[in-house]
Amino acid sequence: MPRLSIRHETIYAYERPVTFAAHRMLLRPRDSHAIRVADATLTLSPPGEVRWFYDALGNSVCRFTPAGAATRLSIVSELLIERFPAQLSDPQVEDPQTTTPIVYAATDRAVLEPFVRPATDDPDGVLLRWLRSQVTDPHEPALQFLLRMNQTIHDTFAYEPRDIGAAQDPSHTVRLGSGTCRDFAWLMVEALRRLGYAARFVTGYLYCPGHRDLRGAGATHAWCEVFLPDLGWTEFDPTNALAESGDLIPVAVARTPPEAAPICGAIYGDAGATALTVHVDVRPADSLPVAA
Repeated sequence: MPRLSIRHETIYAYERPVTFAAHRMLLRPRDSHAIRVADATLTLSPPGEVRWFYDALGNSVCRFTPAGAATRLSIVSELLIERFPAQLSDPQVEDPQTTTPIVYAATDRAVLEPFVRPATDDPDGVLLRWLRSQVTDPHEPALQFLLRMNQTIHDTFAYEPRDIGAAQDPSHTVRLGSGTCRDFAWLMVEALRRLGYAARFVTGYLYCPGHRDLRGAGATHAWCEVFLPDLGWTEFDPTNALAESGDLIPVAVARTPPEAAPICGAIYGDAGATALTVHVDVRPADSLPVAA
C-alpha cells in the first residue's frame, strides 16, 4: 500500500459577518497498527484557539474556536498516512460462536453493549421485514453473512449522492430503496444490532486508485464496523461492497452518525445566505508535484 496524501478542504461563506462558537472537528486518524500518520497540517482561517484531545471512543478531536467576526470560515486538513489493513482473503476463524446468532464473551459484552443496542425505532416493521429477508440460514458463519449483506445493500439500493443533511432513518432508506454512503452504513449498523451484533458507524476517506469507479470518492465517506470474535472490529462498506480494504481510511467511530460528523459547530449573528464547499482529495504521496 503506498503512502497516501489527503487534503480535506471545508469552506463556509456567509453573506454578512458572523462570530463563532467552538467547533468540534474529527479530521485526523488515530495512529494504530492499521494507520500511521506521518505528517499532519491543519490550516484555519480566521485563526483562533485550538485544543486537541481524545474522546471516550479514542477519536482524535480538535476543538477550534475562531476569533473575531468574519464572512468566511476555512478549514484545511492535510495528512500524509500509511495504511495497513487486515486481510479477509482466508481468515482462520475457529471460534464456534461466530455463527448467527453471534455470541460474545462476557468480558467483551460489557464493552460492546452500547453498540449492540439499536438507536432508532422501526414502528411499522419496515426494517425488520427487510432484515428477516436477509437471514436465510441460522447456521451461516457470521463473516459469510456479513459479506453477503454488505454485497446485497450495494447491489439492491440505488446510490444517490447528498452533500448535506443527516443520515436517513434505516426504515426510510428501505422504503426509498436509495441513499448515500451514510444512509447505507447506518442501515447496516442498525440492522445488525437487531440481530445482536455489535456495530458502529465510521467516517473517513475513500482512496480510489486508477480507474476504479468507487462511490463516495472526492468527499468524506461512511461505512460500518462489526465486532467479531477472533477478528475484532472489522470494516464493511456497503456502498462499494468493500471489506477490510486499504481503500478505506477511517478517521472516527461512533454509536450514531451525528457523533461522527467531521465538523460541527455554530455561529452567532444573522449570516444571511450561507454557502458550504467541501472537497476531499486522496492520492499516492509520490504523485504530488515536487517544489523547485
